[in-house]
Formats: sequence, C-alpha cells, structure tokens
Amino acid sequence: MALTPSLKLIGIGDNGQASLLPQYIQWIEESEILVGGERVLSFFPEYRGEKVVVKSGLKSILERLQHETRPAVVLASGDPLFYGIGGYLSGKVEIEVYPYISSVQLAFAKMGESWQDASVISVHGRSIKGLAQRVDGKEKIALLTDEENNPNRIAQYLLSFGMTEYRAFVAENLQGENEKSGWYELEEMLHHKFSSLNVVVLKKTADGPRWPLGIDDEEFSQRKPDKGLITKKEIRVLSLSALQLQKNSTVWDIGTCTGSMAIEAGKLAPEGGIFAIEKNEADLANCIENQHKFRVDITAVHGKAPTGLEAFPDPDAIFIGGNGGEMSELIQTCCRRLNRGGRIVLNAATIENLYRANEAFTQAGFQTSIMHVQVSRSKPILEMNRFVPLNPIYIITAQRKEVMNE
Repeated sequence: MALTPSLKLIGIGDNGQASLLPQYIQWIEESEILVGGERVLSFFPEYRGEKVVVKSGLKSILERLQHETRPAVVLASGDPLFYGIGGYLSGKVEIEVYPYISSVQLAFAKMGESWQDASVISVHGRSIKGLAQRVDGKEKIALLTDEENNPNRIAQYLLSFGMTEYRAFVAENLQGENEKSGWYELEEMLHHKFSSLNVVVLKKTADGPRWPLGIDDEEFSQRKPDKGLITKKEIRVLSLSALQLQKNSTVWDIGTCTGSMAIEAGKLAPEGGIFAIEKNEADLANCIENQHKFRVDITAVHGKAPTGLEAFPDPDAIFIGGNGGEMSELIQTCCRRLNRGGRIVLNAATIENLYRANEAFTQAGFQTSIMHVQVSRSKPILEMNRFVPLNPIYIITAQRKEVMNE
C-alpha cells in the first residue's frame, strides 16, 4: 500500500541533535520507527520506538517502508538527496524531505571559497576507476570518500597520473568533536593519517598538460613506431566521429595496441567506461604507459578477442582495430553484445577484410556505411615539400537495421 506523508526523511549533521530544528526533533519523538545508519541513530540513545539500522543494501529497507503504516522517520547525513538515500527512495515511496547542509557545502565554507563552479564526484562505495579523466583539467573538484578510497589512496592515484598541479583541502569530522581541516600537497596527503569521515577538495594551482582531439602519433609510446601499429591521427579522428560517443558511453577497443583510440575515447566519454583488449603483451605495456601519460584510466587486458570480452559490460560503442584472424566470430559477438542504438566502427586495410567484415555485419542483421580514406602528409625535401601517402583505410560503421531505419 502507498504511504501517507507521515514518512519523513531528515538530514542531520555530525553534531547530532544540535543540527536539527525543534520541529524535526518533535517529529522524531512522535515517530514509532527510526531508520538510519548506526552513527546517526546513536545520536538518539533515548528513542523509545523501534530503530532500524541501515547496514548494506537498501532494497529490504525500501520494501519495509513501502508497507509500513506507523509514523516513520529516516535519518541521513547532510543532504539526503545529495549522493544519499533520498535519491534511492525518491519516486518509490511517498516521502517528505528535510535536508541539512551537505558535507561539500561545509567543506567549501571551511575553505572560504565559492563552490558553484566546482565539480562533485563520489568515490564513496564506488570504484576509483576512471577518476583520472573526470578530474583532469577541472579547476575545483570535491570528492566524497570512504575508508577504501581515502585521501591517501586518492593522492597515490593522482600522482600515478602526474597530476601534481593540484593541491588538496581535506575536511575531517565536519561539525563533530574532532573537526579538523587543512591544505596538503599530494605528496603530503599520501602519508598523512586522516579520519575516516572526510571530504577532499582538489584545486588546480597551475596549468597541466593539454592535448587536443587528434593527438600526434609521435606522442604515443609504440613498440614499432614506423610499422603502422597505431591508428593514425587522421583515421583516429574520423573513427571517433563515426562512433558518436556520449559523455557516459561504455566503449570497447578491440586490438588496442598503443591504446590511442581507447585513450581519446576516454577523453570524449569521461563519465563512461573504456574497456580495451590486446593480444601482444609488449603493446599492452605501451598502452598502460600511454594511459598514465595522457591521464585516462581505462581497463586494458591481455587477450585475443572474442575470448575475454565476456568480462566486459555491454557496450554502447565498439572500435575494432584488429581482429587476429577471428573476423566472423568477433563481429558476431560484438553485434550480439552491442546495446540498442550503439555503433560498431571497424578499420580494414585490405579489400579482403573489407569484404569479410561487410558480409559478417550483413549476416548479423546490421547495415553498414563505408568510407575509403586516403591521407597524404607533407614532407620537406631539400627546399621544397612533397606529399607522402599513408596506407589507405576503409572505415566501416555498422548499426542494427531497425535503428538506422527509424
């Protein structure tokens, strides 16, 4: 049955009952059920009703609240709708929300700086994977942390990507008895001991390296820089355009080699996830080195596709730069796993591979468009210039037929 508005979600500070309006305290006293984490429930030792502790997983709590008829109050730290339980409950139960100040607001207040121009990223209960491209280049970033993704680990992570242009402000136990805050260089933050309750704010103090779309080939570490084992800049830009990536796209790069496509895809889809596979261990090592240079944190594994792709999440976009002789099986797997509305872009250097790829896409019920690209670059000779051609490439873009016909 649907709940009446007697269910209230109240935000609370680390100073406990002192952070609540008298009306909120009255609602808590009049309720028969008080829901929250152990820490916030400990602020009410004399509560006479039933306490329900939120430990892990909110589904059981939601199901109980959906069928509860007694007056109930849910307590949450700070603003419940800011990376909190409120976002999960909203729309699922009838609820009134009464927020407190968020930890990010309090942290910026301690800094004495505005925060309307800040980005906010939560690594609380989330993987730190992909944080590099989400941070890189931003002026101010607030990070919501946890015991695993703590200030020490964040410092280690950022330093591994060379992000020394950032300083960190760490606010601990905000409004609690042991409140403390201060500025740290990343090297200092790496070794300092912090409370488990903290917010980290990164502020850029100098310009870091910047790379435009279409990074020069020579910038990438390569096993054989003169043997073509990299998707050339011009082909890379056209292939990225064909993929039509969104900020939150999940992308596969098959036959990643130096990682040039995966890295540029990561910059275009910083909120998504990039998953790359490469059969040559030496090339994979270069890919990992390039990730750290260009500040893009992708998942890159050793393997010969399609084997290994089962560990990746279903993609919104797939780039196939190498097939290892498994063209038909690989394309079948990619077509089956591709999310609705997604695109597959394949680069072929020979007429035979163009034919095989087009046939495989047709058999899978996909429609293709093909671009033949021939690029020449100027090269000085004596006091003149001549054009040196690159190998011609076929760029094949494939989509499900029903999507293309909509």
